[in-house]
Amino acid sequence: MATIKEILQQSRTAMEKGVENSKKEFGSIRAAKASPQMLDTVRVEAYGSHLPLNQVASVSAPEPRLLLVTPFDKGQAKVIEKAIRESDLGVEPSNMGGVIRVPLPSLNEQRRKELVKVVHKLAEEGRVAIRHARTDSRDKLKKLDGVSEDDKKHAEKDLQKLHDDHIGKIEALLKAKEAEIMEV
Repeated sequence: MATIKEILQQSRTAMEKGVENSKKEFGSIRAAKASPQMLDTVRVEAYGSHLPLNQVASVSAPEPRLLLVTPFDKGQAKVIEKAIRESDLGVEPSNMGGVIRVPLPSLNEQRRKELVKVVHKLAEEGRVAIRHARTDSRDKLKKLDGVSEDDKKHAEKDLQKLHDDHIGKIEALLKAKEAEIMEV
């Protein structure tokens, strides 16, 4: 039979997982910042076959709204530029002496609002995970034998505090991500 301390520790672990999962999910939502992974879907016709961009060039993000593509073979620059332009990313690359600059357009208001809705949905999933952990632990506490009612009440208060702390962490993550998305 588990003790109050063990039940609270299991609950804390489950709640931490909920927060970490939310943090990871939020990270996958791209705000206005450039990321080299944005060009992972681009395929370039080179050396007689279609290759992923990262096999014919290196991609870096030196500024928040700019990607730099440096071809391994300078002769491939035109082909790479064309492949990026024809991709469905809606970007307009420009060749600057063997280095291709890919400026990213800023997100429009409607797209930002859609991303905020997605982030709110992900935050709610995190909150639900934390509530489930609290409910499971509360049920375990109620079934404990040989423990006084006072100890059970104190444990439930501790459990509620754990719950509130973790919900607060998700709210803080949500506010930060929302601000990052809405930043113009």
